[in-house]
Amino acid sequence: MNRRILLFCALLLALLAALAATTLLIQPPEVRTASEQGEFDAVRAKARLAAILGNQRPHPADSFGDDAVRARLIAQIRGLGLNPIVRDQFACNTIYKQRGVSCARVRNVVVALGPPAGKALLLNAHYDSTPVGPGAGDDGVGVATLLEVASILKTERLKRPVIFLFNEGEELGLIGARAFMSDPLSGRVDSLVNLEARGVSGPVTMFETSLPNGPAVRAFAKAVDRPFANSLATDFYRQLPNYTDVNSFSERGWTTLNFAMIGNETRYHSPGDDIAALDLRSVQHMGDQTLAVARQLANVSTASGGSVLFADVAGRQLIVLPDIAGFALLGLLVVGFAVVAFRRGGIWRGLGLFVAAIVVSTALAWAAMFVMGLARPGSFWRAYPIWTHLAVYACGIFAAVAALSLIGRRLTLVQLSSSYWLGFLLLGVAVFFIAPGGVIYFLLPPLASLIGILLRQERIGAIAAALLLWLTLGEVTALLGELMNNGPMFVFAPLAVLIAMPWLIEAKDLIDETGRKPAILASAILMLSGWAAVAAAPAYSADRQQRFVIQHATNMVTGRAYWAISNDAAPLADGYGGIAGWRRDELPYLEGKRWIAPTAGIAGQRAPQVEVLGNVRTGKLRTVTFRLHSNGANSITLIGTKDSQIVSAGTAGFVRPFAPDAKGKYYVNCSGRSCDGATIQFTTRVAQRMGFTLVGTRRGLPAIAKPLVEQRPRFARPQYSADSTLTISRIWL
Repeated sequence: MNRRILLFCALLLALLAALAATTLLIQPPEVRTASEQGEFDAVRAKARLAAILGNQRPHPADSFGDDAVRARLIAQIRGLGLNPIVRDQFACNTIYKQRGVSCARVRNVVVALGPPAGKALLLNAHYDSTPVGPGAGDDGVGVATLLEVASILKTERLKRPVIFLFNEGEELGLIGARAFMSDPLSGRVDSLVNLEARGVSGPVTMFETSLPNGPAVRAFAKAVDRPFANSLATDFYRQLPNYTDVNSFSERGWTTLNFAMIGNETRYHSPGDDIAALDLRSVQHMGDQTLAVARQLANVSTASGGSVLFADVAGRQLIVLPDIAGFALLGLLVVGFAVVAFRRGGIWRGLGLFVAAIVVSTALAWAAMFVMGLARPGSFWRAYPIWTHLAVYACGIFAAVAALSLIGRRLTLVQLSSSYWLGFLLLGVAVFFIAPGGVIYFLLPPLASLIGILLRQERIGAIAAALLLWLTLGEVTALLGELMNNGPMFVFAPLAVLIAMPWLIEAKDLIDETGRKPAILASAILMLSGWAAVAAAPAYSADRQQRFVIQHATNMVTGRAYWAISNDAAPLADGYGGIAGWRRDELPYLEGKRWIAPTAGIAGQRAPQVEVLGNVRTGKLRTVTFRLHSNGANSITLIGTKDSQIVSAGTAGFVRPFAPDAKGKYYVNCSGRSCDGATIQFTTRVAQRMGFTLVGTRRGLPAIAKPLVEQRPRFARPQYSADSTLTISRIWL
């Protein structure tokens, strides 16, 4: 093997290593060995959390477990010398971006510091968990952070009031946040810091702001030393079906900053979300940022301002510029590179090369994931996602090398470079129409390249541009790797093309001297080796386990009962649980396909009941008021068809409208002990009685589930939903 081929192979490995090393750009700061007075102490905060969570059992809202957590939380607050206020309310809230309303009894815990009058800063976190896990990350870390911040701020002279809200019911549909909106204290608030988590590790990113975002972002930039935030993420988040307490608060127009950690989502909403898994560095990062921002907003009123583009560089510096300036700069760069590329010639071939590399890389990665999914059904990348990321990156490198070797062989280095940056900028224009905040990532690298061209230092400008691209887009790639733990993984292939292409262009002479066939062959071997590693890597591990939820469901109308297992479509072992004939199918009352098998019913099982109290027509609307009888269910859900035309639902004082742009079925849910005897109403445009499905959910499984629980795979646990027993009945209202 000649020296040129060895050098080219080394280049390929270096590019793959550089793409893997983007994870270094999203490391949270180290924990301080000793905290000075007035500094956030992560070790002390985590100890407070351990005291609050106690036995680390799940503690959903309005459960005995949450009563115990709340009592320990109040004891911690009083131990700080502060006086908590407990607001006890039965409330309902819209389930955002869905046709749903959810109700529960919630007890918010409120603490106020600073002056007794004036506009206030609200610091918010929720102390309830899902029924699945202890919630150390979601949102125990937020609760512990607020306690530690309160212990520091209580000793400082604050110019404005600071209200600490430890709310209950976030996991049921932001009910505690909605209840706080009726609290007189909420009328004093003008700014908000919300703390959340979608994992147990990684940097704490600021992922959502109020609009326009200028006041919030500038306050954040002034306060925080290690910022992780960008306007692409905030724009992207608004388009997701996710929501936090901020959605309930947003109608007030408060200046808002929303923070969360997202590392290792496999533990999120599962028994794995425990204190042992909580990265102390992430606690430190959340605490340092929260304390700094709280000090900033508690002592300086937020200034007015328009919208800005912003992005951090490796968590060290936040770049902020007015969005109009950023959009104008993007336009100037497009014009500048268009002029340069036309003068140099080969522009259409160069742009075609750029598009071909993007399309081919995406198609290859998608096809490889599809084939691997056929061979290894389920989330085969879950335990060791790094191998799948490397294989997908290798698809991008292969596509870039093939495009340069086949399409770009007649183009000069400078023609390729100017065409690449023009294509990159045109991609930025497309991003502008989807997520305008993402324009920030299409400015600095091409600007460095253009400055190099104008100063006749093109090679220096090109290297500077490639490094800036790795620092900025590389960080986005790493953060997306954490966010998109469940896929689609193939989207990382075009990102690899964008990051690797400038370096490959600079190595054009080496590619030409290596030869087209050897260069393509070497990159193909790299790609196939990556997928071989994916095929060999275990799918699940003790840290990153398989989602595996067992449910027993009984149709009370037909008397038929079923086992239903959700496990990311991975195959079940032969005769799992002593049952033959498992099949992938849907049940009419459960969304999505799962493994299903018939089973015996449960003797004496009772479904929840609905007692109609009123049926009143007002014009074209009909309001039905009813009382719930849970009969032992922990949660009761009324499901109407997509033709139910329900316009609102809830309880007195908290009748909430259904999301006007949502589609699908209608849901009215009540969770917790207080649902037994609760009075709820809904208003519909349908004049006649309608049929509803009534689902009662009881946490835990019947005794006959013992073989299924015992034979659950070694590295598998419930996630998002708890093992549960369901009844499904039919009522008319």
